[in-house]
Amino acid sequence: MTDIICGVDVGAATLDARIGRHGPWRQVANTPDGHAELATFCREHGVGLVVMEATGGYERAVFGALWAEGLPAAIVNPRAVRRFADGMGVLEKTDRIDCGMIAWYAQTKAVRPTPLAAPTQARLTALVVRLRQLTALKVAQANQARLVTEPAVLASFTAVLAAAAGQIRALEAHIAQAIADDPVWAALDRTFHTIKGVADRTVAHLMAEMPEIGTLSNKAVAKLAGLAPIANDSGRRAGKRPVRGGRAGVRGVLFVVAEIVRRYEPDFADLHHRLSQAGKPKKLIRVALARKLLVRLNAKARDIRRDLAIAP
Repeated sequence: MTDIICGVDVGAATLDARIGRHGPWRQVANTPDGHAELATFCREHGVGLVVMEATGGYERAVFGALWAEGLPAAIVNPRAVRRFADGMGVLEKTDRIDCGMIAWYAQTKAVRPTPLAAPTQARLTALVVRLRQLTALKVAQANQARLVTEPAVLASFTAVLAAAAGQIRALEAHIAQAIADDPVWAALDRTFHTIKGVADRTVAHLMAEMPEIGTLSNKAVAKLAGLAPIANDSGRRAGKRPVRGGRAGVRGVLFVVAEIVRRYEPDFADLHHRLSQAGKPKKLIRVALARKLLVRLNAKARDIRRDLAIAP
């Protein structure tokens, strides 16, 4: 376990860093020079791990810079840190307090470093994120254009939709090429497509947002996607076991694709029929189908990774 942890509260313009919960504090700019100053501050205090919250992207540059400087770093869920602070009775919230709370949370939870994504993985993730954004934009614009009758306004919608469609095609080509250029991704792509109903976008989302697939147990990968039921029992009461948390993007894709897969795969159709006949709620059935699909994909990925590892 790392003894000395530096918590960093990340802002758009500044970084507040504290050694431990009550240790030395330093504020630096969220710029390359500020990142170097933060690295020096950490070395001066013998820091073994720098921990920061996910802040929608503002943390990416400093996270990469710290790893480049040889300082292990980790990214944690800000909601978990806030709940930890509330549980500890710390209701005050300032940047100085927050960075200390991050360090305290990391120490208590024995947080481990978050591996730095390889350049190819980072590129694929960026491409898939942009594809999702443009797809959402295209759907929104198409919905807004339905009731438009003014020619000039309709022409504007048409131009935007055409531009979005062109960008989407270009991104899909870049994603397909990135997958084809990587031996592991290419092998996973081929094996995932053996499940009828799994399309190119499904594969891209899985590789971009769940690179761990095939390296975890079925239970662990289901929990990672937020498809594992959470116990809610107390005494003699056996409560409903909801699913929550996890990677919402992957879960959303699996919900949609599992519904398509069940039209072609008999065992998925059988599962849907059994649960429906038993009177199970529709949401529970959706979760069960999505989890079954993820488990199957994980098993196929595990076999591919094993075969590639032992290949001469």
